Amino acid sequence: MSVMTRLSLAAIVASTACVASASADLVVGWTIPNAFPSGTGNVPTGTFYTVGAGDQGAATAGTSLSSTHQLASSGANPTSYTSPAGNGSQYAFSSNVWKAGDFYQAAFSGTGYSGLSFTWDQTRSSTGPAAWTLIMSVDGGANWTTLLASYAPIVNSAAPTGAGAWTSSSYNAAYTSTIALGASADNAASIIVRMQAKVDSVNGSGAYQAGGTARIDNVFVNGTAVPAPGAVALLGVAGLVARRRRR
Repeated sequence: MSVMTRLSLAAIVASTACVASASADLVVGWTIPNAFPSGTGNVPTGTFYTVGAGDQGAATAGTSLSSTHQLASSGANPTSYTSPAGNGSQYAFSSNVWKAGDFYQAAFSGTGYSGLSFTWDQTRSSTGPAAWTLIMSVDGGANWTTLLASYAPIVNSAAPTGAGAWTSSSYNAAYTSTIALGASADNAASIIVRMQAKVDSVNGSGAYQAGGTARIDNVFVNGTAVPAPGAVALLGVAGLVARRRRR
């Protein structure tokens, strides 16, 4: 074997080994660096709102962070979408007029990744929905599975006890949750994860409260890059050559 051939093979082995042993990577993620329109007559309202491409960690087709509401089923005003303080970031994604079944949704592709996990920050006002569920579809919304049957976001509070405040000036890990998406999400091309309200917004006496809000921030999907078939084949060839050289 010539020196040049040996060096070329060594380079192939090194590069493919790096691919095969890749650690968890950011697949897609969202913070909200840009404020939503504000002021009288400018605040976005309606049944649906999605953050702009400039707010995405990876502006890829089919990738979005959005919110969907039923609106007038409560007889209240239409949902407003706003960008108050984030959890250690400048802005967050907030909305009001919550009814059971309304949701925030992250849509993305897991192609080329395994071991996916979903991380998000969430809080609510004292009258925002108190019970939520986390569900996932790996076929673009045709079928759904439950990741978390029920969870309760912490109320944003500046009180000295409990979780403390959600503020833009400092990150508070108490508001962050992470969950594994499971094997069904591995290499799936069209994944949707929904943070869905199980109950309406209500006040202390149990009456419907249209002004109750929920807020999310720092939504991230991480996973481990899966070697391409060609890279796996090269690793096999490299191993075979190495065994022959040791004989």
